[in-house]
Amino acid sequence: MLKLIRPTAFALLACALIYAGLNSSNHAFAQEAAPPAAEPTSEAAGKHHTKTLLDLYQEGGWVMHMIALTSIATVSVLSYCLVSFSKGRMIPTKLVGALKEALQTQDAAKAIQICNGTPSVLSTVIRESLEKAGTGVTEYAKADLEAAAGESIFHEETRLMLWVNMLNAFAAVAPMIGLLGTVSGMIQSFEKLSQGAAKPSDFAGGIGEAMVGTAGGLLVAIPAMFAYFYFKNTLQALMSEVARIASNLIGRFVSGPPQTVA
Repeated sequence: MLKLIRPTAFALLACALIYAGLNSSNHAFAQEAAPPAAEPTSEAAGKHHTKTLLDLYQEGGWVMHMIALTSIATVSVLSYCLVSFSKGRMIPTKLVGALKEALQTQDAAKAIQICNGTPSVLSTVIRESLEKAGTGVTEYAKADLEAAAGESIFHEETRLMLWVNMLNAFAAVAPMIGLLGTVSGMIQSFEKLSQGAAKPSDFAGGIGEAMVGTAGGLLVAIPAMFAYFYFKNTLQALMSEVARIASNLIGRFVSGPPQTVA
C-alpha cells in the first residue's frame, strides 16, 4: 500500500486544483453574465444565480461523499497504472543489453545479480527462471527454462491485473452509488408529497439530489471504464513483449557463446 501514497497525494492535489479552477471560473462567468444596468430585483437575481461546483456537491446530498471517495481512489489507481505500465519500467533497455551479455556467456550468477540491481518485470522473470529451473545447461533444456519463465510471467501479470481490475470495480460501483442517491432523492420528494406539498419548489431539493447523484456517479464511472480497457490492453501487450524478450534471452543462455570457425 506504500506505492499508493504518492498517487493518492497526486489525486487529492488534482481534485483540489480542479475544484478551485471550476469554482473560480463559475464565479467569473457569473460576474461577466451579470447585467450592467440597474440593480436587479431579488426574483431576477435568483433566476440568474450560477451554481458553483460546491453548490452542486451540496445539492447531491450525502451520497456525494461516497462518490468523492470513489473518484479519489480511481484517480489514485489510474496514476499508479500510468507510472507502472510503461515499457521503460517493465522492460528497461539497459537491462536487456546487460542480460544479453551475461546470458550469452552463460554467466547465470552475474545475470541474477543484474536482475537484483534493476527491479522490473523482466528482471523478475529472468531471475526466477534461473533460480527455479537451475543454471546448468546440460541438465535443463530451453523448454524447462521457458516453462519457469511462463510461470513467472503469469504470476506477474496476475499481480498487476489486480490494479486494473480495481478500475473496473470503481466503474461498476460508482453508478450504483449514484442510483442510491437517486432513490434517496425520490424518497425525499415523495415524503414531501405525502405531507401535502404541492409547489414545484417543494420537490426541487429531492429531485436535485437524485439527478446530481446520478450524474456524479456517471462522471466517475465513464473515465474509470475507459481506463480499465486501456490499461488492460496495455498490460497484455507489455507482458507479451516480456515473454518474447525472455524467450530470446533464454535461447542465448542455452546456446552459449557463438562458436568461432578456425
